[in-house]
Amino acid sequence: MFSIRTRDPGSYARTGTLKLAHGEVRTPAFVPLATKAVVKTLEVKEAAALGFDMVLGNTFHLFLSPGHELIKQLGGLHRFQRWDRPIITDSGGFQVFSMGHGTVADEIKGRAAQSAGERSGAILSIEEEGVSFRSYLDGSTKFMGPETSMEVQAALGSDIALVFDECTPFHADREYTARSTERTHRWLDRCLKWHAQHGPEGQIVYGIVQGGTDEDLRRSSAQEVAAREALGGIAIGGSLGEDKAQMFEVVEWTIEELPEARPRHLLGIGEVDDLVRGVELGIDTFDCAMPTRIGRHGMALVPDPEKRWRVDLAKARWKEADEPLLEGCPCSACEAGYSRAYLHYLLRAKEQTAQRVLTLHNLAFLQRLMAELRDAVDEGRLAAVAAAVRSGAAPWELATARA
Repeated sequence: MFSIRTRDPGSYARTGTLKLAHGEVRTPAFVPLATKAVVKTLEVKEAAALGFDMVLGNTFHLFLSPGHELIKQLGGLHRFQRWDRPIITDSGGFQVFSMGHGTVADEIKGRAAQSAGERSGAILSIEEEGVSFRSYLDGSTKFMGPETSMEVQAALGSDIALVFDECTPFHADREYTARSTERTHRWLDRCLKWHAQHGPEGQIVYGIVQGGTDEDLRRSSAQEVAAREALGGIAIGGSLGEDKAQMFEVVEWTIEELPEARPRHLLGIGEVDDLVRGVELGIDTFDCAMPTRIGRHGMALVPDPEKRWRVDLAKARWKEADEPLLEGCPCSACEAGYSRAYLHYLLRAKEQTAQRVLTLHNLAFLQRLMAELRDAVDEGRLAAVAAAVRSGAAPWELATARA
């Protein structure tokens, strides 16, 4: 299923191939979000044309609408959205718990939030069986537990299903984090049991490491998850800290406890510098809403570390700028020759074409970056390429970076 091709001698980085029911994923790879069975603003053929091997669908959102039963009736998620390549589905745990952080915070402090459950999308209760919450669509009461999540993902027919976990918020104290992590491990076993009895042929399951920012809890959780031999891969989730330095310290603790033979997925991380550091630490796949989200808000990825690799084209300074979106960029948006002034105008006029163009550009930027990082590992020049990215080199300039 997963084969490692090359290991970087100076880091944990490696390249490989993840063989799944609907095709192969070249690793390390960035995985765009198709949260609601679509990469926002794009047609599926456009995402495929960019060269992505896999997309991520979201169990929570598809459970609420249109419903997993309907998607199964219509032939599964691949047929429903007309994507014939691999799909990974998030378990819904992050969405369930991120919507109820206020309620969880009150539980941590030892008091109930009487009004929290009245909010649409709020958690009503966290029990051993699972989580009751209010739908953000209509306020109706819904329930999701380990078996529910696996049942939904089985109906969707994804290539990779993630286990249901409690995504502990950053403000959780050690005692709560420890209890939550232990519950996540029990839920992991229930997910595996359900999948062994009912899971669709060809679908593999990833476990999720929790433990917050406590080193011993993280390492212990990684060991617990790695001990489940039925898992096809392992994801790193939960709160990773308050800054990048702490985040990658937590990731490194985790990596040191994980087996080399299984693929590793880093949940919700996709900034340019984070992808580079994640590759150095041996992450095989990443997912993040960033490139599509900032595109919808008028921002484009550019090789400028001081500005977080982005430019905000909605700002007035670009009103008369005749310069291209990004000189030398081979993406279809830049090849079309759109000026920054034109894109600024479209954004101010609320024309959706601007969102599409910027989304295409941002995804193409990250796809080219990951391709160059794979080549760099294979050719023994990752250190030079990583340094070039951090100094502001564009992805298409990295082929010349030599060790």
